[in-house]
Amino acid sequence: MERKKLSNTVKASALSVAITLALLGGYGFIHRDGIGVQSVHAAAAPALSAPATDPAKSAGVLLPDFASIVAKQGAAVVNVSVSGNVRTALGRAPGAPGLDPNDPLSELFKRFHPPSPRGGAPSRGQGSGFIVSSDGIILTNAHVVADAESVTVKLTDRREFKAKVIGVDKISDVAVLKIDAKNLPAVTIGEPSRARVGEWVVAIGAPFGFENSVTAGIISAKSRSLPSDGYVPFLQTDVAINPGNSGGPLFNLNGEVIGINSQIYSQSGGYQGLSFAIPIDVAMKVERQLVSNGKVSRGRLGVVIQPLNQQLAESFNLDKPTGALVGSVEKGSAADKAGIEPGDVILKFQGTEITTSAELPPLVADVAPGTKAELQVWRDGKQKTLSVSLGEMKVAEAASKTAPVAKGKLGLSARPLTPDEQKQAEVSAGLVIESVNDGPAARAGLKPGDIILAVNGEKVSSVDQLRALVDKKGKRIALQVLREDQKRFVPIDLG
Repeated sequence: MERKKLSNTVKASALSVAITLALLGGYGFIHRDGIGVQSVHAAAAPALSAPATDPAKSAGVLLPDFASIVAKQGAAVVNVSVSGNVRTALGRAPGAPGLDPNDPLSELFKRFHPPSPRGGAPSRGQGSGFIVSSDGIILTNAHVVADAESVTVKLTDRREFKAKVIGVDKISDVAVLKIDAKNLPAVTIGEPSRARVGEWVVAIGAPFGFENSVTAGIISAKSRSLPSDGYVPFLQTDVAINPGNSGGPLFNLNGEVIGINSQIYSQSGGYQGLSFAIPIDVAMKVERQLVSNGKVSRGRLGVVIQPLNQQLAESFNLDKPTGALVGSVEKGSAADKAGIEPGDVILKFQGTEITTSAELPPLVADVAPGTKAELQVWRDGKQKTLSVSLGEMKVAEAASKTAPVAKGKLGLSARPLTPDEQKQAEVSAGLVIESVNDGPAARAGLKPGDIILAVNGEKVSSVDQLRALVDKKGKRIALQVLREDQKRFVPIDLG
């Protein structure tokens, strides 16, 4: 009886293995980019006999040949170590990140980080970089080497060099280093514009100090604009990027660098599937200017823009929410001189269509100051072409700032501004909101103290005028509002 049970168990196990292998053998994935691939096949179980098959026809899982990319390009990836001095309060220890000072763990942290008697604490950090020229020019992130007193570059052959920081551009987060060496292996530069969402990419770097670590994933999205970086159209990937990967290269399957790994989106400080890389064409433009001039020059319009949603688009009689809505124009700026007005929707810049407002700042910044640029704008229900001579962005200044948008959809009381209030707010007319009731204005986020300047681009100076314009414009309007020195358009749904 026991032998029979055992025999049935063996047969069931063998059948289970056969079914599993059959399922695995029937699964296949092919990457169709004309790139060399590795074929991974299920190994036959010794206990089972199977008819001989042609290996070329046997089903398998096809994977990109990451190993060849690493073998050819890995030697051009370097480890970047920095040291400096972080200023702290005299006789005070650095705080434990994220911990309450009264937390017992905070006290434990202090034991391993004693106070600095001279008001400064030694600081060391690591990042990654890659060689772009055989004579020792290296790219990395600006945040890796910013304020560093000493920078050391270590090659894959274990040689170490003191590096000179040629230049740092914090706006793009790109830095250029130079080491005294010749005949170095250099990466091949690719074209990010040709990369497609869904393509495989490979990162090499030093996460948490583990040098020359290789991770892979796909491009998740292109031309991402991040809140703190409005001038870089980031490549978004799901490649595992962690602290220490910063400044390392992102390769396509041709072994070409298409980006510099720069940021991650994380609630824990570690990888969570959202990584961002600076397109290499953006970085190389910065590199050329830093090497030649020691600084980067960027074009500047002098406008505050905001994105368009469906409500705002209908308010301005646009067929769809496309373009960049001008919230305000800086006096004396290039935009002001060209006749750009609040309420204009910029549809094209130098012939390039603006689908979202985030696309405009990088385009403007990429053009040399003084260049004559052509803008196509939407004003009063029709298109208009304007010519502008671009100004120059100053360091730590925004060429085309992005204003937040008040969400939502008028039950309010308002009064005209007094002459003193007009002078203080630097406006010629407007209505200050005194109270907001439960209604469209409240749902749109308006609040007492906000100053209403215009309705759908038409300036208002009296309550009667405001009421008439609201009645005339229909169910959806856009109010231009001044709040805390910031002008913006607020969509109102009147229902």
